[in-house]
Amino acid sequence: MKPELVIIGHVRSTIKTRDDAPKMEDEPGAVRARIELDPAYADGLLAMEPGAQLDLLTWFHQSSRDALQVHPRGNLNSPLRGVFTTRSPNRPNPIGLHQVTVVAVEAPATLVVEPLEAIDGTPVIDIKPRKKERRG
Repeated sequence: MKPELVIIGHVRSTIKTRDDAPKMEDEPGAVRARIELDPAYADGLLAMEPGAQLDLLTWFHQSSRDALQVHPRGNLNSPLRGVFTTRSPNRPNPIGLHQVTVVAVEAPATLVVEPLEAIDGTPVIDIKPRKKERRG
């Protein structure tokens, strides 16, 4: 079977360009955003509630897929590093990982989340509950 990536929805955000986007969700500029799923995936939100902590996986559709070395954070004064040692969006499979909190669940298939640094229109490829830390 050939691997297939399915886009399940898109980010709707006030961040419109890569230049306007913070590097990480915990930096100034991250916003409250909407995750609009294709209605075909609405049933996958059963039992989703405000306050849920999620790992949102996106496809960095505007990123370079042929970069194997980058200057961290785009700082040309920093030495080159391999992309697998950085959080750069430029990589062979430009998958974004965002830790967000659900603010609201709206019918038929929309999540309001924060904080998010993804730009408007970014494809969403998966949503997973954040792993809870084990104690004792």
